[in-house]
Amino acid sequence: MMHKPDTAELAFPVSVAEAPRGHEIAAVETVIVDCPTTRRHRLSNTEISFQSYVIVKVILGDGTVGYGEAATLGGPRWAEESVEAIKANIDAYIAPAIRGRSALDFERNALLMAKAANRNNAARAGVDSALFDAAGKALGLPASQLLGGAVRDRIEVLWALASGDAEQEIEEAKAKLSAREHRRFKIKLGFHSPADDMTRLTKIVEALPGCEIVCDVNQGWTEATAIRFLPRLAELGVVLIEQPLRPGLIAATARIAARSAIPIMIDEAAFTGPEIVANAIGAAGSVYSLKLVKSGGLFNLKRAAGIAQACGLELYGGCLLETGIGAAAHLAVLSTLPQVEWGCEHFGPKILKADLTQGEIVFRDFHIHCPTGPGLGVTINEDVLRAARRKG
Repeated sequence: MMHKPDTAELAFPVSVAEAPRGHEIAAVETVIVDCPTTRRHRLSNTEISFQSYVIVKVILGDGTVGYGEAATLGGPRWAEESVEAIKANIDAYIAPAIRGRSALDFERNALLMAKAANRNNAARAGVDSALFDAAGKALGLPASQLLGGAVRDRIEVLWALASGDAEQEIEEAKAKLSAREHRRFKIKLGFHSPADDMTRLTKIVEALPGCEIVCDVNQGWTEATAIRFLPRLAELGVVLIEQPLRPGLIAATARIAARSAIPIMIDEAAFTGPEIVANAIGAAGSVYSLKLVKSGGLFNLKRAAGIAQACGLELYGGCLLETGIGAAAHLAVLSTLPQVEWGCEHFGPKILKADLTQGEIVFRDFHIHCPTGPGLGVTINEDVLRAARRKG
């Protein structure tokens, strides 16, 4: 028989204030959690051995509860937001702006949140995800239905190799292949010298014949470095290169893209619709990475996909090591898009030592399967959430 935690044990305090009835937003609560990863994860500008999130809990007037998540990587390094700032801005600005409103007014709530907290995309996305979860549960509908309806129930999913140790990465990749979880791999570059990265990448490619390899430089190169090493990436059969240069260097990135036999993917360089258009018009890439932490909400993520496709860009479902909560929110959107040509990389639940959900995110036959239950389709593992909650 499962242990039912006492009220005092719960990660979130139980709201005691009298709440409005129906679909009105009665309360928005937040906690910071720190979740250990199964191995270190390295980018050009940071490395982590645990991932931090703000978990958002929305309570409706009828008692329905929804959960969302805001993710960052190693503090305000990948973008401006840290979990500390996300929590503070939700509590002080975003939550008061929507409290008492209907959770079903998605567009109005998104406008109110944007007015209350400019940029703060991860914070707004976390609250928006919780609203979709709560609204879907209240109506008995999956969030994808509220976004137009799913056109796919699974997406091919990549795994990122990012420890920097080629032997460890090869062993890790072979285990994923054997389990039929992943057959496409993204190699993080930029934290070693380019020459050392090429040596490491060569070992990995030779050890994984027949596997598609994507490389993510995470802004770590200059134009000159890219010009020098792009031919070697092509020789190795790399199929996609993500964000080789810093955001804002559209002309330089366009010169790289023009010389490259490999498509360039735009990620950190474009958060907003105008930024997507500017990069596309500037020919800085031909693929766009979709992320809730960039778009600030589920409808806005779908809009970003439409803008990118209208500009002739292909789509890729990017991640920021989200838990099952954040992965489910992304999948709700990705499942409704006409095309997701490059699949997705929502492996976050698998890189955590313990996910915050009850296992509804399934990896099978090289695909991630979209949850089908009401709301985001996942349930919270209260024991893991309570253990991961940041103290103090």
